[in-house]
Amino acid sequence: MLHRDPSPPGTDMQPPLGWDATAAAQGRSALNATPTPPRGRPHRRRRKLKGGLSSPDCRLSPGAGRGGAQAAAGAGPGDRSGPPSGCSRLGELRCAPAATGRGRGRPNGTEPARPRRRLLAPGRPPLATMGATREPLPRGALGSLLLLLGLCGAREVHLPPGPLFRVEGTAISIPCSVSEYEGPTLQHFEWLLYRPTAPGISIGMVSTRDPSFPYAVFSPRVQSGEVSVQRLRGDAVELRIARLRAEDAGVYECYTPTTDSAYHGNYSSKVVLKVIPDMLWVLAPTARPPLRGRMAGTSPLQLSLSEGQELQLSCTAQSQTQQHTHLSVSFGVSAPDAPVGRQTLQEVVGVRRDFAVEAGGRFADRYRAGELSVAKAGSEQYKLAIGQVRLGDAGTYHCTVGEWIQDPDSRWQLITEKRAALAQVTVQSIASQLAVSAGPPEVRLSAGDALELLCNLSGPVPPAPHEVYAVSWVVGEGDGLLVAQLDTDGVAVVGESYANSQVGRRQVSLQKLTPTPGSYRLRIESAQPGDEGTYRCVAQAYVRSPDARLREVASSRSQGLKVHMKSEAVVVEAYAWLPIPATYRGDTAELLCNISVESTQAVHVAVSWWVVGEEEPQGRMVASVSREGVAKLGRRASGGDMSLDKVGPQSHRLRLHGVQPSDEGRYHCAVTSWVRYPDRSWYNAGAVKSNSVAVYPYARAMDTLFIPLIVGIASALFTGIAILATITCCFMRRLRKR
Repeated sequence: MLHRDPSPPGTDMQPPLGWDATAAAQGRSALNATPTPPRGRPHRRRRKLKGGLSSPDCRLSPGAGRGGAQAAAGAGPGDRSGPPSGCSRLGELRCAPAATGRGRGRPNGTEPARPRRRLLAPGRPPLATMGATREPLPRGALGSLLLLLGLCGAREVHLPPGPLFRVEGTAISIPCSVSEYEGPTLQHFEWLLYRPTAPGISIGMVSTRDPSFPYAVFSPRVQSGEVSVQRLRGDAVELRIARLRAEDAGVYECYTPTTDSAYHGNYSSKVVLKVIPDMLWVLAPTARPPLRGRMAGTSPLQLSLSEGQELQLSCTAQSQTQQHTHLSVSFGVSAPDAPVGRQTLQEVVGVRRDFAVEAGGRFADRYRAGELSVAKAGSEQYKLAIGQVRLGDAGTYHCTVGEWIQDPDSRWQLITEKRAALAQVTVQSIASQLAVSAGPPEVRLSAGDALELLCNLSGPVPPAPHEVYAVSWVVGEGDGLLVAQLDTDGVAVVGESYANSQVGRRQVSLQKLTPTPGSYRLRIESAQPGDEGTYRCVAQAYVRSPDARLREVASSRSQGLKVHMKSEAVVVEAYAWLPIPATYRGDTAELLCNISVESTQAVHVAVSWWVVGEEEPQGRMVASVSREGVAKLGRRASGGDMSLDKVGPQSHRLRLHGVQPSDEGRYHCAVTSWVRYPDRSWYNAGAVKSNSVAVYPYARAMDTLFIPLIVGIASALFTGIAILATITCCFMRRLRKR
């Protein structure tokens, strides 16, 4: 237990009972005293006093000084630890001097013959006495007190734990920071190196405040920027060495000159750096000696592929480093003429240090779709496979291998990296190789003849395994009207104009005659006059992905082929008339349509009746008869019945039963002529519209007299009833008087 001392600071105090002067001289468990230096570097010289102590003013702090036997022998020229080296790391005590000495930082030049000490709590005034008597402090209580006091607000310098293993020729950054300090937020730092050949000699490397701090061995490297200190914030810096050398191995010390009112804590920290040789090798697929430089491979393979073909590349990564390290392998591509670097190299896919596989940027979707993969073959070889190369895949492919080590703080660090050029890949587009031709250039046919057209495709040789084609024939200008198509699965599809309810299903076929890309033949069994026009063959190239999706990569069409048809004209005329011009309400209105056809072929006609009225200016179909003779009745405006019949070879009749005023309008018939060909298909030879006839239901005579008659009868009845009522009323009145 400590006893309070009422005497003011500067008075003498006897050492406590059990004070071991020998242990104090050795700097282990006793109190080591030294003069309080000014702010800045600690003084290097120490003046020995009686009892083996260095000075009446002593501060004991955790981790301060060099400690051990070095403290007992005194600090050497390279000692920059701040507090005296004899202070214990178990705690901290401040010793107030009984009289000032002549050392550095003393206000006068006097030096006491025998300093006597008073134990003080850190940063506090002397304790008041708790009793009249003073008892010695037990050793156990002293140790506990030192530990508790040393943990409170002591300056501490932080370095990453070591040892750190780095590869010769690579860069390194070592952070250093200070906390729990007094003074300005801008702290200064000094870096020193203790080489294994001379562990007791410190070599100044670089300082944040003194440009002349570096020793001669580091001065040129500091001036060139190879060795530098970069400030991260006011109390944190980072030592950077751009290119490690073998002689850079050793113990690195980060020292912070004091800005505190008194020494309290540790002012430096050390970390061990071991520089190991570069034992990482990268081998390209070609036979060449092992590559030891930062960039390997000056003459890569020259590969030329067609779009959609498969690309396979491999590289070998080997490390003979004695430490436990992990390798990461990444395949990347750069533009053919672009310089190789992290900014220009685009990662395709890679194996991370934790064996996870990741694809880069624009290749991620293709990796998920299964179009590319990376695999390890054996213990040292890695293979890249791109199932279907695209035009954007052209460039120089590289294999980048990184070697990683785990520092004592569990962080992984990239200690070296090598890159090898694997291949210069060029990709030829299918569009530039795809050509389509058709023949014959001109065809003349008669109606009913067979029409045959050939289409020839030429593409990449050999074709890609996942490359498929779709071939189609179109007729007409622009995009044209589809005649037939053979899709990527070999299924033929006929255009809607060649297979519908109007024309039936024509016999149109499209066949593949030779292997891919090969020749294709279009055949129309019975040509019709409507088949005349300009025909083109269109070829579309697709690449099938592993998930069965198709990606169109090219499209081309042939020159136009002229097809001329020798057809016989079909002349059709139609005339509509009313057998009974005047139609009265409630009667049946008859409309006749007479048709005349001039043709050498068998012609079938389809007739339809239309009405145009005030409420329907666009016209409405009332009834129709198909070319097969099937009648179809629509709906009248009045809702009445109607019928269709054929009254002559080319005469059709429409009857409206019970015609009403709502049936009023102008009626006409439309005639379409159809010719049937041997393939059972129909051809529309032409259509014509007849003249229009007016249907107006007249009112009958009885209809005109019925209303006046009803009105007269009603008036007479009303008059008679009024007269009868008047007579009856008068008679009854006279009868009452009698």
